[in-house]
Amino acid sequence: MSTYVLIPGAGGDAWYWHLVAPLLEDAGHRALPVGLPASDPDAGLDAYVAAALDAVGAVDAANGDVVVVGQSLGGFTAPMVAERLGASLLVFVAAMIPQPGETAGDWWSTSGFHDVWGDQQMDTMEHFLHDLPPAVLQDVLERGEPDQTGRVMADPFPLAALPSIPTRGIAATNDRFFPVGFMDRLIRDRLGVEPEHVAAGHLPALANPTGLVELLLA
Repeated sequence: MSTYVLIPGAGGDAWYWHLVAPLLEDAGHRALPVGLPASDPDAGLDAYVAAALDAVGAVDAANGDVVVVGQSLGGFTAPMVAERLGASLLVFVAAMIPQPGETAGDWWSTSGFHDVWGDQQMDTMEHFLHDLPPAVLQDVLERGEPDQTGRVMADPFPLAALPSIPTRGIAATNDRFFPVGFMDRLIRDRLGVEPEHVAAGHLPALANPTGLVELLLA
């Protein structure tokens, strides 16, 4: 049995994982979706890590491996949580993969994202919600757009290197925000591993939870 610590992206909503968690539990694992203080204008990376650790509580590592999964902006929090928990595996899912000293605000240019994005105008439906099943899309729209304050974008990633543990990078094949070609390059360059793919847009835990869980368990 493994414990999956599931860290969401912008908005910090643990609900993002509500379709993934039961599938992991049905497979005999523990699933711990994390809520982050994204709406708190004073919350930086330290506060995000603290919130994740509080949500996890006392993980009994002897009773199974700890796997930390970070999606999108959660890629800046996940490595720090993995290090603190002594995780056995770190997984980036359509994620911002940080370098030492890099801020999430700088990542958009230092990663090469701006070169790929060009002068597009961000559109929630076009870039994030386009492939959600109708019932899930309705739930998302009824919940409303989550708040994401900018404080966390200013903190430099504090680790001297990513944790020295097995690490996987998953790109979403129909991602209109982080296109698969961009993510494949980022995963190879920053993780030194071959990218894996899930058939989904930028929100695979909502668009294709079964496919994502199958990949996580592979």
